[in-house]
Amino acid sequence: MIQGTASHVGKSLITAGLCRLLQRVGVRVAPFKPQNMSNNAAVTDDGGEIGRAQALQAYASVISTSVHLNPVLLKPEPHHKCQIILQGRWWKTVSAQQFHHLKHQLMPKILESYYYLQTKYQFIITEGAGSPAEINLRRNDIANMGFAEVVDIPVILVVDVERGGSIANVFGTHGLLSPSERQRIKGVIINKFRGDVHLFDGAIQIIQEKTTWPVLGVIPYFPLLQNLPAEDSLSMPSIKNQGKIRIAVPLLPYRSNMDDLDPLNAEDDVELLTVKAGDAIPGNCHAVILTGSKSTIADLEFLKQQGWDIDLKAHYRRGGYIIGLCGGFQMLGNNLVDATGFEGQQKQALGLGYFDMTTTMNAQKIIRQQRATELLDNMIVDGYEIHLGQSTGPATSRPWLRFEDGQFDGAVTADNRVLGCYVHGLFMNDQFRHAFLRRILNNFSSSLNFSYKMDHILNDWAEHLRANLNPKFIQSLLSLTKLVVPS
Repeated sequence: MIQGTASHVGKSLITAGLCRLLQRVGVRVAPFKPQNMSNNAAVTDDGGEIGRAQALQAYASVISTSVHLNPVLLKPEPHHKCQIILQGRWWKTVSAQQFHHLKHQLMPKILESYYYLQTKYQFIITEGAGSPAEINLRRNDIANMGFAEVVDIPVILVVDVERGGSIANVFGTHGLLSPSERQRIKGVIINKFRGDVHLFDGAIQIIQEKTTWPVLGVIPYFPLLQNLPAEDSLSMPSIKNQGKIRIAVPLLPYRSNMDDLDPLNAEDDVELLTVKAGDAIPGNCHAVILTGSKSTIADLEFLKQQGWDIDLKAHYRRGGYIIGLCGGFQMLGNNLVDATGFEGQQKQALGLGYFDMTTTMNAQKIIRQQRATELLDNMIVDGYEIHLGQSTGPATSRPWLRFEDGQFDGAVTADNRVLGCYVHGLFMNDQFRHAFLRRILNNFSSSLNFSYKMDHILNDWAEHLRANLNPKFIQSLLSLTKLVVPS
């Protein structure tokens, strides 16, 4: 099990890299995360939801995605509430306090998923959540040591040296764990080191002397990882300084599925401009993308409070493009109605008015993978739906997509400059992405194969881990023998 001294220390990508390392030597390996919190979700091959990071790890393992890879997914909502997605399906919406009283009910389902994976795969790499040292959350823990102790698996602790205080983080974790938990940790990985790794030699000696935990390796910073999907919707892809095509992305509080943007960010000639609260949408951008949202009405009201609705009108008058994906598509209509309050306390709102349609929220969530024909350029695209609500009205008579079953999705204005749909993952389709960018800029040219690029990054990352982790540890991992740590 890979645990960390904090969130965002690199647990997800180290898990993905080790999965790819095992897969490349013929091991049937699967990732597993008992509990995840993220609005960056993926639709699995068996028709449920899991965290985006586990979908990437499954991709690294070259296996099908399954709800069992991430049996508990928490999706934050306004007013300190979250949806509990249990084995891929909505179970309850609760407050943070209520969740901690429910954790003991979730462990049986977590173990059911874990033991199911054990029947299918030779090796499982489990990822923790946050930090095992969060002792205020230790009771009925299902995410870190609570799970590790129940299934009796060894733990590797990851620390992010880039954020500073890494030595104190290791010591603090050691001091807050129980004696049995300390013994369960078999080693420490120092991640994201920049510069001469030998500068950390003294720190390694101190860590090993004061904790008895061996340092399994110092991992130099690997910049290509910024091109892989981020686990958390609060994360954003790296932003390039310049590009032929400039695309603005307003950062909404409850934004979701931000990995929709990763293929665009991977294009050398595309520049993503993130627009933060208090800033205006730049006047020199070619397009604006409104991303998915976990709480569409709340995000729409935030957008108006920032004055971005006015910026969008000016952008459109200048000839710019506006693209709405899922929740962003819903915002582009005339009205949003959430009579049951499923997404939040506000029951209705006026939309941005680009599409003559009304979106009505309901409790039935649509979760499915899709293949469709994109109607502007008549090409096949693959993606997935994961949303509440149905959009109806005259605007939908000019749809963007036609599904294989003959149903239509989305809307496009008569001038083809405002487009929206419910399907995520459109820009993963290379042919569609290139045609879309040529529509924005006639002379745009690209040969980027995004999946091919991701594969190469994962392969290189796996070799980067192999080269920088202790050889005894790597050998025991690859041979599926008892974990060996250096003396």
